[in-house]
Amino acid sequence: MAPDLKPQVLTDTAETVLKRRYYLKDSAGEPTENWESLCRRVADAVAEGAGKTEAFDSLRERFFHMIYRMDFLPNSPCLMNAGTDLGQLSACFVLPVEDSMDGIFSAIRNGALVHKTGGGTGYSFSRLRSKNASVRSTQGVASGPLSFAAVFDAATETIKQGGKRRGANMGVLRIDHPDILDFITSKQDQSKFNNFNFSVGMTDAFMEAVENDSEYELIEPSTGQVVRSLVAREVFEQIIDLAWHNGEPGVLFIDAANKDNPTPHLGQFEATNPCGEQWLLPYESCNLGSINLANFVEDGEINYDRLEKIVQSATIFLDNVIDCNRFP
Repeated sequence: MAPDLKPQVLTDTAETVLKRRYYLKDSAGEPTENWESLCRRVADAVAEGAGKTEAFDSLRERFFHMIYRMDFLPNSPCLMNAGTDLGQLSACFVLPVEDSMDGIFSAIRNGALVHKTGGGTGYSFSRLRSKNASVRSTQGVASGPLSFAAVFDAATETIKQGGKRRGANMGVLRIDHPDILDFITSKQDQSKFNNFNFSVGMTDAFMEAVENDSEYELIEPSTGQVVRSLVAREVFEQIIDLAWHNGEPGVLFIDAANKDNPTPHLGQFEATNPCGEQWLLPYESCNLGSINLANFVEDGEINYDRLEKIVQSATIFLDNVIDCNRFP
């Protein structure tokens, strides 16, 4: 430890989690670093994202101190992978799921690669044809989104993120998909889909039908045809009841999000990261970080000058992550 560095006191729980998931280990599985050396590894690797310019030493010290003091912490893949051969630093990705066997299993493969490197994934299953819809190529019927979501869930169960933790997924189904009622109730059995957060993609048309106490239409995605109608308030109340029961499903206001989409020419939002705070286009990723505001309270007042400096440093850090990231 540097002589002028104040020791960072970690709780027993924090040390346990760091040893289990974040510290680099030797071939025997024993940690080869501590909190200080982890912070040095991360700071040095991300500072190099801008190249070893004259400002490199100053920048890596800024990064080191804000992480070491826990004023700012980047997402887990940064802490796990920065400065390693893996080098994948993004927290989460959204991957498209097309309505074909190739599309479905390409998404499963891509998701497995993301989980292997420590990232989480978001999927929209809204493009998949409904259960028992016809499949012309086989003269049979479709299994439906939930049956394929179970395959995604099983793949996630098998692969630990970065070899250190099990993966996390967001699964989205539009409110106007014919299988929406099965989706809404799918996690009443809490032994199923344990690697997914499920959220319903709410449309403006549905919310207007709720307000007007009218019916709304379910649309088969493979044909664009209306297949039936439901009473909107009854569906809405079922979502609310189940959310109170166990927190699932969540709701995502998909039309509202796309109204504020800054790059509509690149695509439409269909899903978020697993935690639900970040909409992403297909194949986009997000680099996340958190600032601990409690560290900036002095005598009951927020030290805005110090907070401003940390915000600036954190922004530069996350921007550098884009440059030094190694995507799967």
